[in-house]
Amino acid sequence: MAMLLIPAIDLMDGKCVRLLQGRAGTETVYSDDPVSTAKRWEGEGARMLHVVDLDGAFEGRPVNFDAVCAIVEAVSIPVEFGGGIRDEATLGAVLATPLRRAILGTKACEAAFLRAAVAEHGDRIAVGIDARDGLVTVKGWQEFTALDAPAFARHVEALGVRTVIFTDVAADGTLEGPRTASLEAVLRAVSCDVIASGGVGSLDDIRLLQRYERDGLAGLIIGKALYTGDITLREALEVAG
Repeated sequence: MAMLLIPAIDLMDGKCVRLLQGRAGTETVYSDDPVSTAKRWEGEGARMLHVVDLDGAFEGRPVNFDAVCAIVEAVSIPVEFGGGIRDEATLGAVLATPLRRAILGTKACEAAFLRAAVAEHGDRIAVGIDARDGLVTVKGWQEFTALDAPAFARHVEALGVRTVIFTDVAADGTLEGPRTASLEAVLRAVSCDVIASGGVGSLDDIRLLQRYERDGLAGLIIGKALYTGDITLREALEVAG
């Protein structure tokens, strides 16, 4: 099967936005109707959607979850969701919905929590690894940890995680192309599925990343380039085969 291309819907104050390099205060609003945006991507051929509650990531609890639920109800394709899932009650509430999977970021750094989550929910748990200069960032990309991204990827895989979503934050929202060196390091570290995110700005970027399918790259999240029109989803899907 062709590499999975996943449109991103990032929510802030109920609107679809994109940030530059994950920094608060850099948002550009592209739509005030997340549901119509989700239906648009489904209509253009998306097989999955990646939804992030940016307010939730910054505040530590989901803020735009009503919008997330509205998206899930409006489309028939799977939806994955992250942003502010930092306790058992929130995780349980998220996975009580038809969402395909929950993405843990900050809380994934707590081994006991992650182990228990995977034991209960299996492959409905994914881990988002957002890194700057090779180090994992948390709490809405605002704080550095001392965790090396490839080593952390190995760690979460050992705890049973089957999908890692890797973002080089310095590339995110720039349209300047993916940071392949950091992606390669993560792909070498694990055998689970890896989904890449950040920096895609052209069809050539998609062609470049296709080369990594044999190394375990299972999917690619595309955000800003779809909203600016630098590429269309239909074109991207054609390139991906």
